[in-house]
Amino acid sequence: MKGGDPYIRALMRTISASEANSKRPYSLLYGGQQVSDLSRHPEICVTIVTGPNTGNCSTAAGRYQIINTTWFQIAPRYHPNPMEIMFWTSYSFEAEYQDVVVYRWLSDSKFWGTDISQQLRQGRLNEVLRRLSPTWTSLGYGIETNSISRFLPKIYQKILQEELKATNPPPSPNSTLNPIPTPLPSTPVKRVSSDISLS
Repeated sequence: MKGGDPYIRALMRTISASEANSKRPYSLLYGGQQVSDLSRHPEICVTIVTGPNTGNCSTAAGRYQIINTTWFQIAPRYHPNPMEIMFWTSYSFEAEYQDVVVYRWLSDSKFWGTDISQQLRQGRLNEVLRRLSPTWTSLGYGIETNSISRFLPKIYQKILQEELKATNPPPSPNSTLNPIPTPLPSTPVKRVSSDISLS
């Protein structure tokens, strides 16, 4: 992801590693099927075949496996570009909007009751994962851990180093030729533009 807080970006990529570990995560449905229409949340309820919720169905979709009711709760608050037609509002589920909505959601200390970025900066990842586990049940403290859950702290640390390096790249070899240092662009911590993308 480009722009924004590297700690939140690293957390988002960690959530994705556990929830939607796929080559095409943005169009991924619970259970592994893909959808082509992301003009809105797919709202396809897939039957759960294992775990404590066997027999129920899940509408989880996208890179962060967000269920439809959660999307309809958070999109009106965090979506940067809602489409309004008469008395009806639609929230695109395209990749860029999944990223922006989740970024803004995780950055909202009022919603979570804590400053997640600050906790991550203090090295309190396990507390963050525990707090997020009711939403993302595969984060190690929820009811549906998976084969990746126990590796998430290591995955997060590796991703965080990548994100911090991308935020503060090393000086170029030619930088000694320029005696006047050029300031790096500042990275906003609490806001995000609609052109955010994850890599």
